[in-house]
Amino acid sequence: MKRYLLLCLVLVAAACAATVYAWPMLPERVPVHWDIDGVVNGYGPRAALWLLGPGLISLMALCGALLPRISPRRFDMSGFEPTYYYLCGVVVCMLAYVYALVLAAMLHGAVPMQKAVPAGVFILLILIGNPMGKVRRNFFMGIRTPWTLASERVWYATHRLAAKLMVASGLLGLLALWLGVPHWALLALMLAWALLSAGYSLLLYKRLTH
Repeated sequence: MKRYLLLCLVLVAAACAATVYAWPMLPERVPVHWDIDGVVNGYGPRAALWLLGPGLISLMALCGALLPRISPRRFDMSGFEPTYYYLCGVVVCMLAYVYALVLAAMLHGAVPMQKAVPAGVFILLILIGNPMGKVRRNFFMGIRTPWTLASERVWYATHRLAAKLMVASGLLGLLALWLGVPHWALLALMLAWALLSAGYSLLLYKRLTH
């Protein structure tokens, strides 16, 4: 947990420093949202950057630190604590990456958001999927369907499958992004692993209980 908290503090400090550095060069209203083609379609006050960057990163870091403390006793996270904090750290890094893209786009204007953001998501899938099989039953993280929560065997089998599917989705997604496939295909690759994992948990549960 100490390394997780240290990572979060470094990222929050870096986000604050980057915001302070960019502040004088930014207009009063700045772009805060891009459409699927990477075109700006939403603006907000400059002060919103503090919420989008340091604020959101801090909130995620705080949630990651607090959730193990409020988990029910039979579903505590002590059995996979290193994996839990690793996964939380990866998500916090993703938020910092997106905020860095936003600041770079505001300052330089030539950031291909339609490629940079999906690339980050696919890398996130690879990094999260790799240790997913080590996640034990809990109420906050993992493939939490009614069937995985009802059966420990279904939970582990589903997460072992999900680990492979997430890594495969991430690798295929990066390849698809490089090949320039349509946006709907990228979205399908981002979501397919979740639908397949949920469906597998139902089928396995039915097979084991009949």
